[in-house]
Amino acid sequence: MGRKTPTVWVTSWGEEVRAEVELPGQSERGIRLDSPAWWAWLEQPSTSCFAYPIYDRQVGYIRGWMTVRKERRTRGSAYWVAYRRVGKRLGKIYLGRSGQVNQSQLGITAERFLAMADTQGPAVNDEPGWMAGRR
Repeated sequence: MGRKTPTVWVTSWGEEVRAEVELPGQSERGIRLDSPAWWAWLEQPSTSCFAYPIYDRQVGYIRGWMTVRKERRTRGSAYWVAYRRVGKRLGKIYLGRSGQVNQSQLGITAERFLAMADTQGPAVNDEPGWMAGRR
């Protein structure tokens, strides 16, 4: 059986935006972003990536996903980087160390990828009929 990537789900209730990461194979609720459990999860050696939705408010659905990966540098430090295929090109946005990866920054990064897709043409899985949960 293949490994499933942890996925962040963002919900809005009026003005409040709540985001949780859903961990594969666990029955309990996800980890809320910007909580102490979130920061601890990002720092774990076993945490290497997660998926974050790129939601287009104009059309009202998720247009795709960005993959956020932890990368090790030669000096031994770990940094987080977001990736998203835009047309035939792979976009990359540096996010920083674990302590810098928060809900606000992830939302801004998703908006940047959405803007890239709008200026460079459709990305993979940007068709209107595409189901949000499938990758």
